[in-house]
Amino acid sequence: MSERAIEDVNRSDRESFVDLLGSVYEHSPWVAERAWSDRPFESVDDLHGTMKRVVEDADRERKLELLRAHPDLGEQTEMTDASVEEQASAGLDQLTPEQYEAFQRLNERYRDTFGFPFIMAVRDESPDAIRTAMEKRVAHSRPEEFRTAIGEVHTIARLRLDEILEP
Repeated sequence: MSERAIEDVNRSDRESFVDLLGSVYEHSPWVAERAWSDRPFESVDDLHGTMKRVVEDADRERKLELLRAHPDLGEQTEMTDASVEEQASAGLDQLTPEQYEAFQRLNERYRDTFGFPFIMAVRDESPDAIRTAMEKRVAHSRPEEFRTAIGEVHTIARLRLDEILEP
């Protein structure tokens, strides 16, 4: 990230800050809104750490809303531009009919088990690697998978921050 980009972020008023960073956490601008008051940030690491803390300090219900804001992987529905790009980088926009059906079954099983969609930082992963992760993680306990999903959300957020703030 360029030094200038972090300076611009630090000088942003609340509305500009949220406009720029409100989509880092999927459909959850409240994360950026709460992080704004912690400016100035020394680096993207500092900014990301603050945004992570905002999420970690939220109550369980708010975290669950954050998880539920994510689309199912391989789903062919309305998604944010970032989700479309991330899923395309993993080839999820070009699944065969058989792969699509397998993802739909796994998505349904996962959602029925945990109450939120399967979340994974899929950028540049293969459909087979994603499917293997889904099959493994659907066997997790509820608390373990909740923590894993939140961790994946933080990874996705970091990737998005890097993309937004790269020179």
